Amino acid sequence: MAFFSFSALGRRTSTLPGFGLSLGYGLLYLALIVLIPLSALAVRAAGMSWGGFWQAALDPRALAAYRLSFGASACAAALNGIFGLLVAWVVVRYRFPGRRLFDALVDLPFALPTAVAGISLTTLYAQNGWVGAQLAHLGIKVAFTPLGVFVALVFVGLPFVVRTVEPVLQDLERELEEAAASLGANRWQIFLRVTLPTILPATITGAALAFARGLGEYGSVVFIAGNLPMVSEIAPVLIIIKLEQYDYRGATAIAVVMLVASFTLLFLINLLQHWARSRMGQE
Repeated sequence: MAFFSFSALGRRTSTLPGFGLSLGYGLLYLALIVLIPLSALAVRAAGMSWGGFWQAALDPRALAAYRLSFGASACAAALNGIFGLLVAWVVVRYRFPGRRLFDALVDLPFALPTAVAGISLTTLYAQNGWVGAQLAHLGIKVAFTPLGVFVALVFVGLPFVVRTVEPVLQDLERELEEAAASLGANRWQIFLRVTLPTILPATITGAALAFARGLGEYGSVVFIAGNLPMVSEIAPVLIIIKLEQYDYRGATAIAVVMLVASFTLLFLINLLQHWARSRMGQE
């Protein structure tokens, strides 16, 4: 729907009143909520010398936390990219009893407080938990290990992939698949050559969003991780620990590294979305 009209003089004017005022309030709100806090972090980091900053940011304990945060987030995002696509496919393409409940459960990680999710996962995957006890017989320990961090990030990241892919699948023209089938293509050929190229940008975007969410996740991870230094300690938890120890410089350095990583990810996601829109427009 277009929100513009042409006046009697032929000028293009907005039919939405108060654009300048609403833009001003929007920018003011954005500055108060986002820009000013981030500026305070940048000012705090600017007060450190380069040597002190890099010493705190590249401390062995911090490097171990980065490796776990980035590694677990990337693995969780990759897994969610596969199974998120599968869940979205089931929700969009099939009709079955309990479908609405199945669809609603996808949004549960969004609605559930992260601390509650963390406690629930810890209870479930602890060695005396329902799932953890069964895995313990196989020699697999989940809670208080890096594997527990991975499980928590899979839990919180799945909805990003499903809700990103779902509208693309809904808008996909079934006639293209039917035309491919009429030409003799089997189901796998139709999926790989017709369906997948269309939904792949949305799948990658959803996985990137899940990866970005995993980097900053705290509440659902802090309980199941165990927070063992150099083993199962993620970067957000290390920032909190630094603050509790009044090591504000160390916390600031690690926070700046994570902030730059997050900005880079968001920039890449925006580029990916622009590419996907351009590709769909050309088609």
